[in-house]
Amino acid sequence: MRSFVKTTQAKMLLHNKFVVILGGSVQRSMYKDLVRLLQTEKFLTLSQLKSKGEHSFERDQLLEGGSLGLMSNGTEYREVRQYRTEHHLLRFYFITRVYSVYMQSILDQLRQGFKPDLIIVSSCVWDMTRYGPNCLEKYKENLHRFFGQMKSMVCHNSLMVWTLAMPLAKKIKGGFLVPEVSHLWPSLCQDIIEANFYSGQLADTYGLDILDLHFHFRRCLQHRMPDGVHWDALAHRSISTLLLLHVAQAWGVILKVDSSISASPAPPPPASSAAPDAPFCAPWQHFPRPAFRMHPSPHPLLPPSGRMMFPLHPPFRCPPPDWGGGWGPVRGGCSGIVRRRRLNSRMHPYYPPAPELPPMWRQ
Repeated sequence: MRSFVKTTQAKMLLHNKFVVILGGSVQRSMYKDLVRLLQTEKFLTLSQLKSKGEHSFERDQLLEGGSLGLMSNGTEYREVRQYRTEHHLLRFYFITRVYSVYMQSILDQLRQGFKPDLIIVSSCVWDMTRYGPNCLEKYKENLHRFFGQMKSMVCHNSLMVWTLAMPLAKKIKGGFLVPEVSHLWPSLCQDIIEANFYSGQLADTYGLDILDLHFHFRRCLQHRMPDGVHWDALAHRSISTLLLLHVAQAWGVILKVDSSISASPAPPPPASSAAPDAPFCAPWQHFPRPAFRMHPSPHPLLPPSGRMMFPLHPPFRCPPPDWGGGWGPVRGGCSGIVRRRRLNSRMHPYYPPAPELPPMWRQ
């Protein structure tokens, strides 16, 4: 994405809003980037991306775990952070499983305390690597439990966004990957794709919003860190922009990355051309580039059920090879979130010329 959401836009969109982020280390970096974006338009530094459990980050506060407790790479690690001002409240919970006793305590706390306006949650990589040989089946069962709890007992007026796990490298190095699960490493990137597909379809069934980060960043692998799991500051600012664009669309607020925010509701999409007696089929829209399904008259607080972002082609198909065709939008609807990867970019300042098409494709 060539343009990002500005600090003034983020402040106005999240004004008097309570935002809760649940997830692992990637979601912690999402939280940090949002906290930094609410104060300045500067990106996160490398040390800020790598650090965890610090007492304070950009005027936030460590409430539980982290350096206050036992620093480890195990499933028992906890970290709860909060950034609070007069008009903004952001809270982050580090989780290693989508549903557990600890997750149940978090849900009880959200049900009894302040009701969040926005809940951003993701859990996949830890679930697929640290909980036994049948981790995929257990993950599916826990997804049913978690989504059911979220919709039935937490808060009905919250916007809940399920973010799909980002692409992993074939060879990864991470603190959560202990030697006991080294046999999972070669196929983990493919297992994540299968888990993403199942969790996305299930979240759509339960009426949650879905942000497919795997689809958006499938061709932005040059912004992935050397460990094969985490991402750099530019990628996280792109994630913050995608999240805020999605939230603005769901709340009926016009938010443009190149102009100021407007409090007027977004114009409704054109009416469907389906017959009156036919089942409802919402028109396709572009958000911000891949198409997604949306109710024609969204409520400003309660997002309609069944809204899910759908790519313009099968989302988890292996993408065609990048032929290096310049600086235009990424093929398949990615809208140039970050520029294309080019071969040997340190040696060649320009893209190599695109190869000629075979004769059978020229017609």
